Amino acid sequence: MNYWLMKSEPDVFSIDNLKTKKKSGWDGVRNYQARNFMRDDMKLGDVVLFYHSSCEVPGVAGLAKVSKTSHPDPSQFDSKSEYYDPKATKEAPRWFMVEVEFVEKFDHVITLTEIKNTKGLDKMPLVQKGSRLSINPVTEQEFKIIKNLV
Repeated sequence: MNYWLMKSEPDVFSIDNLKTKKKSGWDGVRNYQARNFMRDDMKLGDVVLFYHSSCEVPGVAGLAKVSKTSHPDPSQFDSKSEYYDPKATKEAPRWFMVEVEFVEKFDHVITLTEIKNTKGLDKMPLVQKGSRLSINPVTEQEFKIIKNLV
């Protein structure tokens, strides 16, 4: 099993939205490295730290798991979508997504400040300067440390 941190802006899609929907495709990712993580590395059952970003208090809000592996992101083919890609075709899709399923909402958000100040989390891509990827791998040890902060 692998562990991941996936960022979403809570005013666009929050842990509460996922809790209500139960499952959702992780669409609209338009970064090749993040796409490659979903396309090549994410497996059924992998655990996801659901991270609220670009908000007043960024941090890990809960857990999800990968419930469907990589498949073409349909938003790339929809000319009305903000994620439309005119170079993508159904025969040669450029963008892929996974589906995630709600697991747990934490009682409180594990804040970015808390993560930065916790021993053992200093190597996480999340806390590195210049790291802006919306999807990052997390080690099992990092996952356990964050889970213990709940």
